[in-house]
This record gives sequence, structure tokens and C-alpha cells, in this order.
Amino acid sequence: MNENAPSSFATYDDFTQLNLRVGRIVEVQPFPKARNPSWKVRVELGELGEKWSSAQITNYAAAELVGSLVICVCNFAPRNIAGFLSEVLILGAPDAQDRVILLSPRKDPAGNDIVAPGANVY
Repeated sequence: MNENAPSSFATYDDFTQLNLRVGRIVEVQPFPKARNPSWKVRVELGELGEKWSSAQITNYAAAELVGSLVICVCNFAPRNIAGFLSEVLILGAPDAQDRVILLSPRKDPAGNDIVAPGANVY
């Protein structure tokens, strides 16, 4: 048996329960109270408005993050992280150095955004 195989499988119905949206980072603040190095990140999500996230993405400079499009899980229950209410989960994947690399929609050949904040992700 493959040691990386999941112990149980999610169904398509499980996946459809997630509210995945494109968001635009509009503000980044230091988060010195966090146990692990993190930013407080405000994300604009179209019709859902603006939501905050605690994100362990300090390998990015704050100024580098502002304006970036990201993929967010918008329907997890809010979590209290060191006294801060994190309302959405910003998605990323680790690189070879175990730094979180943000998942982001592609841009057109001229470098312009193709999708707008609030777009559903399927």
C-alpha cells in the first residue's frame, strides 16, 4: 500500500460544501502575538465583503502581498488565534524549503488579473 495514500477519501459532495473564493489582499499587519510567525491579512472577497485571516506567510514581505489575488476557504468557522479572529483560510502549498507559497489565479499574458475578487473556485 502507498504510504502517501489517504486513509479515507472525501466525496465530491464533501468538496462542494467548501466555499472557495478568489480574494484580493488589501491590508497586511504584523501579528506579534501569534505563536508561529504570521501576518494579519485583510482580504476583499467581492459580495462577501472584507474578511481577516491569520496567515503563516511571513516569507512574503507585507508590501509584496498587498494587491495579490489569493484563494480562500470562506465557510470554515472563525478561529480565535492569539486574541485575533481569523475568518477565512488563505490557501498555499510548501516549496522545497517548506515556505508557504500562496495559491493564486493565473494572469493573462500581459500580467493582468483574469478573475475578480469574490469569484467562485471550482
